[in-house]
Amino acid sequence: MVVHVFVLGIDPGVTRCGYAIIEPRARRPRPVAIGIITTAADLALPSRLAELQHELRGLFDEYQPAVVAIERVFFQHNVRTAMSVGQASGLVMAEAASRGCAVAMYSPNEVKQSVTGDGAADKAAVAAMVQVLLGLSRPPSPADAADAAALALCHLAHAPMAAAVEAHR
Repeated sequence: MVVHVFVLGIDPGVTRCGYAIIEPRARRPRPVAIGIITTAADLALPSRLAELQHELRGLFDEYQPAVVAIERVFFQHNVRTAMSVGQASGLVMAEAASRGCAVAMYSPNEVKQSVTGDGAADKAAVAAMVQVLLGLSRPPSPADAADAAALALCHLAHAPMAAAVEAHR
């Protein structure tokens, strides 16, 4: 029986939550699923959160990721956006924890630096590098999906160093 190890990258949001399931491989990580979860804007917030939770549980059930890489809210100009990102992040972290899944958090700048080599890269540059790194025929779209894939790739780049540091504690 072949056992697959997956990293679940999440770009959190209540309106649009990007996700990417990436399988680590020696030569090139393999994209398994990349997309977004959307919720209807006309629903009440509790219903939207319940819908997002249901969809997230489906991803966890289907792929059983070993680790979840999620964007850390570092700074937001818009308070409503920050709240939405925080609520979605909380759902993801709670679901991961309830399943014994590791959670790694990365700032937007860490992700951009890891994927493009430039911590100030724009969304188009991130999507283009995700395309190259995963061998895709075109960049993932929309940007939330590309960002989720970039988060998973960032984790794959950082995980060996984190494991080495932990081994020497």
